[in-house]
Amino acid sequence: MPTNVVMPQMGESITEGTLTKWLKQVGDTVARDEPIFEISTDKVDAEIPSPIAGKLMEIKVQEGATVEVNTVVAVMAEEGSAATSAPAAASSATGSATPGVPVPAAPPADAQKDATPAAPAAAPAAAANTDVPMPQMGESITEGTITKWLKKVGDTVQRDEPLFEISTDKVDAEIPSPVAGTLVEIKATEGQTVAVNSIVAVIGGAAGAATSTPAAAPQADGASTPAAAPAQDGGSTEVVMPQMGESITEGTITKWLKKVGDTVQRDEPIFEISTDKVDAEIPSPVAGTLTEIKAAEGTTVAINTVVAIIGGAAGSAPAAKPAAAAPTQAPAAPGDPKPAAPAASASVGETPRSSPLVRKIAKENAVDLHQVPGTGPAGRITKTDILGHLQNPAAAAKPAAAAPVAAAAPVAAPAKPAAPAAAQPQPGELVPMTKMRSIIAQRMIESKHTNAHVHTVFKVDMTRIARIRDKEKNKYEQRNGVKLTYMPFITRAAVVALSKHPIVNSAIEGGNAIRYNKNINIGIAVALDWGLIVPVLKQTEEKNFLGIARGIVDLANRARNKKLAPDDVSGGTFTLTNSGIFGEQFGTPIIAQPQSAILGIGGLNKEPLVIQDQDGGDVIAIRYIQRFTLGFDHRIIDGSDAGKFMTDFKNVLENWSEDIG
Repeated sequence: MPTNVVMPQMGESITEGTLTKWLKQVGDTVARDEPIFEISTDKVDAEIPSPIAGKLMEIKVQEGATVEVNTVVAVMAEEGSAATSAPAAASSATGSATPGVPVPAAPPADAQKDATPAAPAAAPAAAANTDVPMPQMGESITEGTITKWLKKVGDTVQRDEPLFEISTDKVDAEIPSPVAGTLVEIKATEGQTVAVNSIVAVIGGAAGAATSTPAAAPQADGASTPAAAPAQDGGSTEVVMPQMGESITEGTITKWLKKVGDTVQRDEPIFEISTDKVDAEIPSPVAGTLTEIKAAEGTTVAINTVVAIIGGAAGSAPAAKPAAAAPTQAPAAPGDPKPAAPAASASVGETPRSSPLVRKIAKENAVDLHQVPGTGPAGRITKTDILGHLQNPAAAAKPAAAAPVAAAAPVAAPAKPAAPAAAQPQPGELVPMTKMRSIIAQRMIESKHTNAHVHTVFKVDMTRIARIRDKEKNKYEQRNGVKLTYMPFITRAAVVALSKHPIVNSAIEGGNAIRYNKNINIGIAVALDWGLIVPVLKQTEEKNFLGIARGIVDLANRARNKKLAPDDVSGGTFTLTNSGIFGEQFGTPIIAQPQSAILGIGGLNKEPLVIQDQDGGDVIAIRYIQRFTLGFDHRIIDGSDAGKFMTDFKNVLENWSEDIG
């Protein structure tokens, strides 16, 4: 039986990948877990292994193409199956030796039966069947355990409707259906652990053969056929409320950026949402026309709820006409913003290849991507490239950017009047909470009701750290490009102590089990004008001092500029909150669920302290003193554990000996 090979998800916030190189060609025999192609994303470059042992039957995506996660990029047949011998003869009979051409490769599965059904070969099991793979829930995740099936065989499912639950060492999550249809087969039972990209279920298409016919046309440009499938009418796509983090169950639509009747491009922002963790612009999944808005501004809806309908996305003919017209319009009026929209959304090579994040940054800053040199594979523009261009724009890019500035003005203009809307409330006025504030309130109450909060306060002599910082701060910024603050010292000391006392980095699961987290992911609370947000610095145990310093600055800047991704505010295992900047001596912070501890950072002050002189005698000296409060869950962390953790934390700071970079 043929097996689909899909574009894997290389991180929680990754939505697409670029296939940079095929390591095998059609007809090659490959072993299970043997690399078959290379991909590149904004976060990682990787070799992707084969999910099975067998023969590579068909390559559906050419080198250099960018496709969405879970898009089928190749078809394989297991060793010994009838399909492994037929394709060789069939492909030579058709004369196809070019990888990525789907039409010649389709006949092998049914070559000796019927020459007509080329399209059904794209779906291995039946004409409209879709394989559901085990997703990759993080860069280092190689397998997942199916903990619960939310649907049974025969059930009808909608696109993005939760299908099953999985558990990995980093995250527990509900996995949505990639298409609408009927669950026809479950291949992995509850409790079974399978490798990423293993097929765990098969969904039969509700639209029948009608959905498979147009599938051949979009594959040339990497367009996502599944995106047009949900509505079943062949011309509309449902837009759903996305899940912006592991624990997020709903979101509030704060602003519609498009109105009914507007034309939208793929990845163009169409509405803004707010949750308790992040405010974000949500891009359109397809190009088309906004035909219906189902949730008004200010409405709070559950994740995966349909909030809008986009029509015309499935029609390949209308999409081809603007693409063809663009070359004639662009030379005649290079400064005209109208041709710019089709060019930005073109996926056939007219615009330099980049991710949605890069295109969003370019649009917000009126940057012509043609002026940005790409350092990624095959010239792909990465996030680093666009940010570097913004810091040091080339002289040639300035004239080209003048026209987009005019086009961007209507978008940028409404952002400035937003400030008066947040005017100070008048005495006696009743003002409703923002969505972020109301959910923060709810989370705080839940934490107090769940955790057995206990706090312990330690006084730390920070004189050595203060002297190191005073001596190095000017040279440090020149050398490394970031300011030398106290936070990297405190964060690094916490990481060292957490490594020695993993119980403080753990969490309760299921009420009667303790999860000892594999990684130390430090949440760092950032105070904003509109609330509090806690971005997470991931895998700090693998970072040196400079890596931590740069990570803290990056997260804080993106938090204040509303540039955080969902992955940036999830997965924390321990939190730091620095309320000392407001002058307090110390506080008693509330633990962030589902964590078991939080470290409150008090103010840094000069105080008299009794210390020993060189002769061992007591003297009074002026020292830099700071108080730190550990809030911990007494259900699993004893007072002795908390005391040992804080003692090690204190010793690292008072006897600092690490290189700071």
